[in-house]
Amino acid sequence: MIRLIIDCDPGNGIAGANVDDGLALALALAAPEISLELITTVAGNTPSEVGYGVACDFARRFAPDLKVARGASRALIEPAAPWREHLDRKVDEVGLRHLWNGVPIPGHTATEPPMAVHQMSELICNNPGEITLVAIGPLTNIALAMQCYPQLAGLVKQIVIMGGAFNVDGYLKDTNFGIDPEAAHAVLTSGADIVLVPMDVTIQTLMTHRDLDLLAAAKSPLGRYLVDTMRPWMDFSMQTRRLPGCWIHDVLTVAWLLEPGLATVVTDNVAISLSGIGRGKSFRCGPQSLRLAVNVPPPSSAPVTILQTVDNQGLLALIQRHISRFSC
Repeated sequence: MIRLIIDCDPGNGIAGANVDDGLALALALAAPEISLELITTVAGNTPSEVGYGVACDFARRFAPDLKVARGASRALIEPAAPWREHLDRKVDEVGLRHLWNGVPIPGHTATEPPMAVHQMSELICNNPGEITLVAIGPLTNIALAMQCYPQLAGLVKQIVIMGGAFNVDGYLKDTNFGIDPEAAHAVLTSGADIVLVPMDVTIQTLMTHRDLDLLAAAKSPLGRYLVDTMRPWMDFSMQTRRLPGCWIHDVLTVAWLLEPGLATVVTDNVAISLSGIGRGKSFRCGPQSLRLAVNVPPPSSAPVTILQTVDNQGLLALIQRHISRFSC
């Protein structure tokens, strides 16, 4: 049994917000091999209080006993305003808010204090070597947890992170690492056992309306929720990114835990730029991956496992199989 915490920034039901967090949550909940024990939220794809409302709505619908904790509302250093301008207002700038007409908006339930850092830390520290942490938003909560609980890096079983962009056309950096570069640096250099799922591999994923039709045909309540909240985002993605569907970045973290054979991997050192035009950019910098290493200092942290390629059809089949069989 995989005991799991998911730290996320979900946007299902929020106009203009990505929905891959919700798909990752759904797969983790539906898979019998996983015990999803805590959801924590962080400011990223959505503001912290909005993501908290989405996560609480998800838990109320499908797992009323599942704990949800609100986390950091801003990055360690990076100013929030430019990111919120980009992420929250684009749907209106491109005139596509109407795609979400008829989709119920999750209530904002941010009355609880932000206890994510302490709840995730206590669960990990009280169960050494047993808890896997899936991080599919900015790494602010986890960096703060490592500051408050220095032993955490050695006690967590594994941290599986969706983040980084090494060589993706049009992207100097990805959103998760870009929103909080200092947090990404702190976690990647913490010494924890880390698996990195970068944008380079997640843009090899694709879900289409036909895939949503298959989920709808299974008549699972969880599948219905995904169909209703993912269709608007898929149309938004098709119109703004000129894709035949949408990428499903975050769910690959959970899917890989269930079926490691879905992806090929490599081991390498990773660094995060903290200044200049490349601030937030991730680099592979291990000696084995550099053909030219003049004036490049030796790595200051342990190598991490990096996903490189993915079997998208296998990924979609895995999602379909688990979601269609789930009953509350």
